[in-house]
Amino acid sequence: MTVPFLDVRAGYLELRSELDDALRRTMVSGRYVLGEELEGFEEEFARYCGVDHCIGVASGLDALILILRALRIGPGDEVVVPANTFVATWLAVSHSGARPVPVDSDPDSGNLDPGGLEQVLSERTRAIIPVHLYGQPADMTSINRIARRHGLKVIEDAAQAHGALFGGKRTGSLADAAAFSFYPSKNLGAFGDAGAIVTNDAQLVERVRLLRNYGSETKYSHRIKGFNSRLDPLQAALLRVKLRHLDEWNARRRKVADEYLTSLKGIAGLALPNPPMSGQPVWHLFVVRSRNREQLRQSLENSGIETLIHYPVPPHRSPAYQDFAMNAGLFPIAEELAQTVLSLPMGPHLDASQQADVVTAVRRALR
Repeated sequence: MTVPFLDVRAGYLELRSELDDALRRTMVSGRYVLGEELEGFEEEFARYCGVDHCIGVASGLDALILILRALRIGPGDEVVVPANTFVATWLAVSHSGARPVPVDSDPDSGNLDPGGLEQVLSERTRAIIPVHLYGQPADMTSINRIARRHGLKVIEDAAQAHGALFGGKRTGSLADAAAFSFYPSKNLGAFGDAGAIVTNDAQLVERVRLLRNYGSETKYSHRIKGFNSRLDPLQAALLRVKLRHLDEWNARRRKVADEYLTSLKGIAGLALPNPPMSGQPVWHLFVVRSRNREQLRQSLENSGIETLIHYPVPPHRSPAYQDFAMNAGLFPIAEELAQTVLSLPMGPHLDASQQADVVTAVRRALR
């Protein structure tokens, strides 16, 4: 491919000296589980998000699971989730023992539509998990208002939205707790799997710290049945370096998005993102829509341009959830998105020449 979807290697090359120093520092320390590097990252990321606490865990999926477990949400409970999201949001609910209850998407953002929330609430509903899909904040004002009215917890799935703003506040500070993934392709990406939980709830923090470490505060003393889900100090050290550059890299993503929005405007058969006025996206993905998606995707591939589909199969259509037996058309917006969305190359290292090639190829494919 002449234009890769995302060049993760370029991020290392730009920060190579800083990252190599952090790697050596951690290796020399001799502390390879928990320890000062992890504590340093937790303090810095909590401060960045504007919250009191951060707990590093092994992945974004684990972050969601541990939040639900810490809130004692489990068998017999229901948790509202978006119909249009990566399956991890649903899996976390399932692994807690609760049942995911989907709500269809807002047609503009693709995020959970607050207008469909109250219709699915029941006496078993315990929490709502909005996803800040593609790096665009969900409508947290409406979601939080409904949650307060019904006494529900709200958990942000912020895996795609590091540094995004809603109402002037960063994602991670908009609900009872938030889960982040640091998968390598994320805006703040590690060099392997990694995740974190952020919150202002001190009691939640205490329980999560036990859950991530075998249920133990003191070695061989296990207060609860816990897990092994600790953010590796090597990853924490590298994330500390990249966190210092996150705002700059997000600004580069916004510049790329602005150019796409200008250059691709008005092309027949192509729908562009329509971010909410109340939020500032960080453009984890730049997702267009076309009813001729396969033709567009194949034409771009023939031009040497890599694209991806986020996501071709909604969770309720996945074999993993075949027991749901949901009728076709129950979530029409989510199902339409699955058939029409296409993610164009996006990232802080996509240069102007590469982006121009993408724009030219899109115009040629749809003319």
